Amino acid sequence: MNIKKKIDFRLLIPIILFAGISIATITSALTYLSPSVGNLALKQAIWYLIGAGLVALLLYLKNDYLYQNAFLFYGILNILLLLLLFFGTPINNSKCWFVIPKIGSFQPSEFMKIALILVLAVMIQKFRVEKINPTCKEEFFFLMKTFLVVLIPSILTFLEPDTGVVILYFVIYFFMLFASGIRIRWFLLVGVFISILMGTIFGLYFFKQDLFIELFGTKLFYRLERILSWKDGSGLQLENALAAIGSAGFFGHGFNETPIYFPESGTDFIFAVFASNFGLLGSILLILLICVFDYNLIQLAIKKIKPIHKFALAGIISMLVFQQVQNIGMTIGLFPITGITLPFISYGGSSLLSYMFIVGIILNISKEPNSHYL
Repeated sequence: MNIKKKIDFRLLIPIILFAGISIATITSALTYLSPSVGNLALKQAIWYLIGAGLVALLLYLKNDYLYQNAFLFYGILNILLLLLLFFGTPINNSKCWFVIPKIGSFQPSEFMKIALILVLAVMIQKFRVEKINPTCKEEFFFLMKTFLVVLIPSILTFLEPDTGVVILYFVIYFFMLFASGIRIRWFLLVGVFISILMGTIFGLYFFKQDLFIELFGTKLFYRLERILSWKDGSGLQLENALAAIGSAGFFGHGFNETPIYFPESGTDFIFAVFASNFGLLGSILLILLICVFDYNLIQLAIKKIKPIHKFALAGIISMLVFQQVQNIGMTIGLFPITGITLPFISYGGSSLLSYMFIVGIILNISKEPNSHYL
């Protein structure tokens, strides 16, 4: 069969462009990084090559294999998240990584996002097949089961701590439930509950700090303080990133001409490096490329495909869009700094391989023989 009939190039070409943009921008980010970190651009290129091999493997295995082994994948990753709390190497006061000598680090939470998407897709599909017209009671027990599935890795990841990824778990959960077609009343009830809970937490944080620390401890207090520091534009990271972006003008300072240092320039704040190099024009083109990729994913989701694929795509699209908006938003001071990376662009082996895993899932869905645009 002709490869053009197998691969949807509307999905593949943006990934290839992302790879070039990522490697070029990481090269520029190396300007102010210590030589001890090594050539991160070369490492990113190698991760992309390994990721391409992973995509080829997933195209061979097919998505049914992933669905059948979703709970095994999920269980192994929960064990790894638990082991991190005891044996993980602290980096920036967080135990999010296993450090593998001479290779790099491995971050289980990046792959847990995929495991949750697969497990929830399987659970939703099974519920929809077994309960054609579910009662409120049946939906309630289904919600409790799925919530427990999300809660376990959320607690383990929160203890690392990695609050940004925990938020991402629940973003995936919310949108996959919405795609499942359950009654809207559940979303309203959850919304009211979350509003009351967050109102209580922030009320204590702002007005009863001694009681807040007594109830939740100092770690959560300082974590909230760090997240909320964005509102006044404080902090070297954000201030210097904004200065780099603001001074770039329409065309930017040029490739490899990042004008000022800011921490995490190759990872969390890579958009600031890109914007400072290529200016407003380059930033608009990058955002347009991201939008084209997301649009093609949405087009795939409305194809005539299996429901389980639609549920999985709901999780994938919500995850990617949330990360894109949050990362770019925090870089320009619109949102709190949460440590969420820009998909396919930020440096990171675990991060990139998890996204390439997703690319394999997406391309498998696009190859469905009965799929066609509606």
